[in-house]
This record gives sequence, C-alpha cells and structure tokens, in this order.
Amino acid sequence: MESNKKVSVKQMIKDLNLEIAYMPEDVDYDITSSDINRPGLQFAGYFDHFAFERLQVVGKSEYSYLEKMDSEIKKQRFEDIYKHEIPAVVVTRGLEPRPESIDMAKKYKRIVLKTNQPTTKFMSKASNYLSDLLAPTQTIHGVLIDVYGIGMLITGESGVGKSETALELIKRGHRLVADDAVEISKVEDNLLLAQAPEMLRYFMEIRGIGILDVKSLYGTGAVKGKKIIDLVIELENWSEGKYYDRLGIDQEFTNILDVDVEKLTIPVKPGRNLAMILEVAARNHRQKSMGYNAAKDFNERLMSRLIDR
Repeated sequence: MESNKKVSVKQMIKDLNLEIAYMPEDVDYDITSSDINRPGLQFAGYFDHFAFERLQVVGKSEYSYLEKMDSEIKKQRFEDIYKHEIPAVVVTRGLEPRPESIDMAKKYKRIVLKTNQPTTKFMSKASNYLSDLLAPTQTIHGVLIDVYGIGMLITGESGVGKSETALELIKRGHRLVADDAVEISKVEDNLLLAQAPEMLRYFMEIRGIGILDVKSLYGTGAVKGKKIIDLVIELENWSEGKYYDRLGIDQEFTNILDVDVEKLTIPVKPGRNLAMILEVAARNHRQKSMGYNAAKDFNERLMSRLIDR
C-alpha cells in the first residue's frame, strides 16, 4: 500500500536488527512503499518496470543464479541495479554479499545489509513492519473499546458522556483501547487499526475525578493495545422531535480514511443505560456479520402478515 509517509533505512536497520555489509558515510535513504522486490528479473537483464523504489531482497535463488553468471555480466547487472536510487539491498539466509555488489554499492553510494533470517520469513516481517509505519493515519477525538470482540469507536460532542460510558463498559469486563485521542491507521483497503497515542495509552479522563490509570485500577485484562474498528457509535443529546431509527433497518455509515464503517447514532438522556445499550449493539453487530439481521427478519414477518390479510 502506498502512502506519503516514509521510513528511513537507518531506522529499519535498528528496528529489524539488520547487519550492515556496506553503508556510505552520511548517507541514508527513505523507503516509501511496503512492497518488496526480489531482483531476479533484473539479474537476468530485464529492467522494464523495475520497482527500484522498493526494498530489494536477495535470497538463495538469486544468489545461486549469480554464481553461474560470467563475472563481467555479473558486474554489469549489479551496476544496472545500483545506478537506480534503490533504498537498500538486503541479503538473507546469512549469505555474504557478492564482491561485485559491494563494489557497485561503493561506486553509487548504496546501502547493503545482511540478515540470517530465511528469505520468506524476512520479507513477511519487513512487509508487515513497513505496512504498519507507512499506513495512512488519522487521529479522531473519541473512545475506542473492545466490547465482546467488536472494536467500538464512541464519538460525540465533548461532555456527552463518552468516557463515563466507556468506564462503565470496562467495569463490566470490556477492554479500553484509547480514550480522548484515537490514532487510526488504514492497514488494508477496508481495515482500520486503531490505538492510543503512546503518552495517553491506558489513561482515561473523567470530569470531576481527573486522570485514571485503567491498567493499574482494573488490571491488564481491562486494556488492549490495538483493535480493528468494526462499529462507530455517535452519542448525541436527545432532541425532542428528531427522528431516531426504531427498527434498525436504516443503515448508516461514516467514512474514515476512505473506508466506510457502520455507524449508529444513540440519543443520550437521563435514565438510559448506555453501557447496556452498547453491549447490545456489539452483540447485534456480531449477529449481523454472521448473516442474521433481526430488523430485516421482523420486517419480513410483518410484511408477510399484511399480505396474508
């Protein structure tokens, strides 16, 4: 997945514990794509559509192919690759980079790295790592709770009772992911992964009390680091005369990072047990995702009864 974010090669070296085979002084490159390229076709001489902007990974297959290649051709292939502004080359399985590779890296000031990990394992790890850091992000004011396994993003105007409702849900055994600020990343075309900013992680603000450390108060089982957003709940003060869906047939969505997420608007007024309502909303959402929609079933029964009359 492409994004306008970037990860420096030096940061990746540190985070993935990679070994440096060659790195020019005062040189660093940025990685802007989570996709990874194995330059087998380039070693064969085919450079059309060469994805040079990606991290280049050389495994045992490419290494074995190079061993059978004439030394002059081998040198030319490495030059053709390194004259492109590639972020870095990673040689896997504990293999030593070819001398021709190091020579051309020095000539064009490119970075060559090593790892003992198997090629497939490293590519999966690196791709996940880059996808996480390069994913488009957005911060939303709200509270994210894991309710019966459903990632529930609670939004609404300040003072409507988001944190208080979330605290009651935590007391009932559900888990806090983020309060006040929710950092959302688009990890796939239709998946939004959210977490709290590091400074706010596991903390809540309750007006009249102040800051609470939920992990210390309720234990590690009351918090969760990250969660996919499945459902958005918008709390709003009850407005007399406003139409609120009473059957649940009307389906509303909200768009976050170009992903449509189902949204429910819950009116708030004294006497309503919001925590219980949100628990039911989570159960009902799970039931609908498994193929059963109570509102549609009720409507079909009602229409059938009217037709029979």
